[in-house]
Amino acid sequence: MKAAILAVLWIFIHPAFAHSDNDFVNLNKSKDWQLSLSDSGTKNWQENWFLDGLIAQVENTEQGMVFSAGPEAWNDAHHAVLWTKESFSGDIKIEYDFTKVDDEVEMVNILYIQATGVKPKDKDIYAWREQRQVPSMKSYFNNMKLLHISYAAFKTRNPEGDVQADYVRVRTYPQDPIAGFDSMRVDPSFYRTNLFKTGKTYQITVIKTADKLHFNVAGKGSEKTQQQLYSWDLTTQQAVNEGRVGLRHMYTRSSRYSNFKVFTQ
Repeated sequence: MKAAILAVLWIFIHPAFAHSDNDFVNLNKSKDWQLSLSDSGTKNWQENWFLDGLIAQVENTEQGMVFSAGPEAWNDAHHAVLWTKESFSGDIKIEYDFTKVDDEVEMVNILYIQATGVKPKDKDIYAWREQRQVPSMKSYFNNMKLLHISYAAFKTRNPEGDVQADYVRVRTYPQDPIAGFDSMRVDPSFYRTNLFKTGKTYQITVIKTADKLHFNVAGKGSEKTQQQLYSWDLTTQQAVNEGRVGLRHMYTRSSRYSNFKVFTQ
């Protein structure tokens, strides 16, 4: 609770967030966006995506693309990442309908934004995809440059089974080998969102510019009245300008994606 209160206070006192709502609305309505990728989720997923992870499953349904990591927790082979075949440069807007279809209250869903490899790996992450057949987290945060948004996310241990103990968090890769994992976090983090309920659909809109990252969640159907915007200042972070978009599920996690679109300028 204390962390959540501090996060809220940080937003109100931090100048970078003074106009986040207006920034997002204006950016979202901009006529400069050009559609670069559109996938309903109902057709063959392999037309637009490739998969890291031998255990993972992807199924196209009439409601969208159901993406499932392996069922065995603590086994890295059961992680999974879906990557767009296309790469995207510059400012980017990502829009999709998201439905959590598992009942898990542990582990994490992640959106990867504009991923490229860092030396000694090839800049094109497709070129070394076979090295990620076991998609351990370190293969990504040690070897890629990207932005990461965790959502519908829980700690890896939630012994009380608290269904409201979720969080939204941003990280930037790669990890500094000296500063360590926590140094990748971009503040603030947000806790107990009351979003991403199992079986409920939410429209997610992500906009990344040179200096801001916006993550907007709007409920659909019975959750239509729910809407929340999260924003982060990127001016002190390394620039992320190009690369593929990825959907990561830690082991045990499953979600459905539909109407997936990527826009660039």
